[in-house]
Amino acid sequence: MSITWIMVANASHARLFTNKGPNKGLELVKELEHPESREKAAELVSDRIGNYAGSGSYAQPTDPKAHEAERFAQEIAHELEQGRVNNAYEKLIMVTSAHFMGLLNGRITTQVKNKISSSINKDYTQLPVKELSGHLAAHVML
Repeated sequence: MSITWIMVANASHARLFTNKGPNKGLELVKELEHPESREKAAELVSDRIGNYAGSGSYAQPTDPKAHEAERFAQEIAHELEQGRVNNAYEKLIMVTSAHFMGLLNGRITTQVKNKISSSINKDYTQLPVKELSGHLAAHVML
């Protein structure tokens, strides 16, 4: 029996499903939330960047929302790695927006990348399971 994991994610919400073979459908394994990615940038920073002790140099500004998306990508990468180490899946289907896919690709291990059978550059995080299944039909026998 071949188990496929399907990670459906964006920068603030992820759902991890499993498919345990043909005609077995999707089963929700876990939901991950990262509400900080939805916060306004001004609410994510506590201090303004400034000149330190007359050094004449200023810290480079970092977009707080981008930083939070990177943190969430790292959390998802960790989840996928744990599943790989525990032999929880043989194949992986990634369903994310193109931008977030880039963040994830920079954080997942080569071993996890080798398990990816399909990548879909769409944000399907809000779709009901039945509708999501229709979009995945070309990639996995549900």
